[in-house]
Amino acid sequence: MTDELESDVERMDDIAEQRDELAARVRAHAGEIARELAVLQGGDYGQETFDTDGGRWTIKYEAGDVQYLRFEPTSGSETYVVSSKQPPEPEALETAMTDYGAFVAAYNEYVRSFDGLFADVPEEFPPVESTAELVAERDRIVDRIREVGDAMAAQLHRYDGEYGTYATTVAGTRWELKWDGDVASYLRVGGSDGTYLLSQYGPPAATEVRRLADDVPAFVAAFNHYVDDLEADLAQVSLGGD
Repeated sequence: MTDELESDVERMDDIAEQRDELAARVRAHAGEIARELAVLQGGDYGQETFDTDGGRWTIKYEAGDVQYLRFEPTSGSETYVVSSKQPPEPEALETAMTDYGAFVAAYNEYVRSFDGLFADVPEEFPPVESTAELVAERDRIVDRIREVGDAMAAQLHRYDGEYGTYATTVAGTRWELKWDGDVASYLRVGGSDGTYLLSQYGPPAATEVRRLADDVPAFVAAFNHYVDDLEADLAQVSLGGD
């Protein structure tokens, strides 16, 4: 009864070592393919699938290195030939390696399919028109609006306090000037989602300046009317007995 317990146990160390050596070589080789794919596709991560007569190979890469290499044979279970979790079973690895050469050949054919891709791409391109003149004119108009806005801010500061907003309607659209001291913080046209003719972040698009510039005089006229009404109201205040 005890003879069986005294029998030698076959050790798997040699097989596991061979499996690990082969898996390491495959990882290094597949890593080259992963880097080439990353360079070709211009991204840090992605995956490609290659079909062979023996099955389907999927390689996933990230940061130019292989994340996994999966082999799905035409019959049988899939095998992760390269994986971040654990090495494959020796028999599964052996089966996959019989088709590995076909996988590399499929990859090479994929790369060669791009030969001549840029053959008809022109080496020279049309000259690019400069926007310098248009931008300079836009900035000149915005600077003039800024001067007017700051002048209005100074008056509002004097009448209504350190900061606040003045709003009116011009041609059916809301115009709002916010002041902080003697400076216009912004001039917004069209409500909260409107266009900022003046702001701390820079000028608006040239097309927006052109669209709204003709209404600036009407906005200033409305403001002047507002100031005239304030002065008229103040003129009616009496401290004496007359």
